[in-house]
Amino acid sequence: MTILPWLSALQRQLEPWPMAWPVTVLAALLGVAWLANFVTKKILLRGLHHVIERLSGPEHDTRLALRAVERLSNVVPSVVIASGLSLVPGLPAALVVLLQGACHVWTVATLALAASHAFDASNAFYERRPDARNKPIKGYLQVAKIIVFVLAGLSIVATLAGVKLLHVLTGLGAATAVLMLIFQDTLLSLVASVQISGDGRVRIGDWIEMPSQNADGDVIDIALHTVTVQNWDKTITTIPTKKLISDSFKNWRGMRQSGGRRIKRSIYLDQHSVRFLDDALQPRIYQFALLDDYLASKREELGQWNAQVAAVHPEPVNARRLTNLGTFRAYVERYLRTHPRINQNMTLLVRQMAPTEHGLPLEIYCFTASTAWAEYEATQSDIFDHLLAILPEFGLRVFQQSSDAMFMGLQRAQDCATPVVRG
Repeated sequence: MTILPWLSALQRQLEPWPMAWPVTVLAALLGVAWLANFVTKKILLRGLHHVIERLSGPEHDTRLALRAVERLSNVVPSVVIASGLSLVPGLPAALVVLLQGACHVWTVATLALAASHAFDASNAFYERRPDARNKPIKGYLQVAKIIVFVLAGLSIVATLAGVKLLHVLTGLGAATAVLMLIFQDTLLSLVASVQISGDGRVRIGDWIEMPSQNADGDVIDIALHTVTVQNWDKTITTIPTKKLISDSFKNWRGMRQSGGRRIKRSIYLDQHSVRFLDDALQPRIYQFALLDDYLASKREELGQWNAQVAAVHPEPVNARRLTNLGTFRAYVERYLRTHPRINQNMTLLVRQMAPTEHGLPLEIYCFTASTAWAEYEATQSDIFDHLLAILPEFGLRVFQQSSDAMFMGLQRAQDCATPVVRG
């Protein structure tokens, strides 16, 4: 027995009840839509899940790709209902148009969301590439999302208004200026994203410093509108993408790529401790192995000079002599030249700066062999620990503003020494 005679017999049986047959057909349509949804999600999608996971491998996350497919599967029941509404007898034409429009709106919105998930999956797949950090595409995909959602919104408006999408797009020409004003930030961010991606001024993983935005840390995300920075105190700062074009900031990537991190720090010396090397200092100074070549060359140089001057002016004031400060400066330079954690291929110098009210600055300018923060700080601390400890051997003192601690100690000593008169 065929299906059509069976349906005809069922329709004749329901003739005493006028609404029974339309309700039965509508229920059957909903049942077919549910069945199509069940087959799509429980059978087709499950099999597709296994295929995608097997092709991607267990080390890759396939949830984003599966979300796009799952969202796309929601189109099936709406398409079935929209196609079968014309078969339901007795429904008013206006109601059929309304329900078909609702199905169309659902279909368009679902397709837009599925496209959004597909873009997210594409970005996740692209970020697996080694060069993805240098050329992020997240901003471009966000622009594509905006275009998809704008077109979806226009299609929904055209459906609800009962006009064609082409007519809606034509009418937008008059509103271009308004739309540019509304999407001004988006357009500026798009231009900034294209420029950032093109010249590579900011990449994911870069350490940037932007005081105007309270940002000082690593870039963890580059999007269309914002660049996300995780600061060193583990707080998160979002910077408008266009700010990276209009405002100044510091990118420390060059430091990391150079293979050395700069040390630029001064020791402030007490100028009253600077003097010539006398008989008391010379025995200690000549014990430093790092100064052997320096002292030998200086002895020869000063000996020749003084011999020439002494022939005309034999007074000691006209002779050249070594100073403890100059000798200490030579020692610091040789100490850095032989330090295993100092990059010897980069600039290294020890220079005397202009005296200040805080003392005489002796600046150490060099680069560490490691750019890691912890190793850099450890190397810098070790160097200055040694230099501060070795200063007294050269008869030098560090300049330090005095506090009242010494005077308070003297006052206590005097109070303790003063006899107490008891009446």
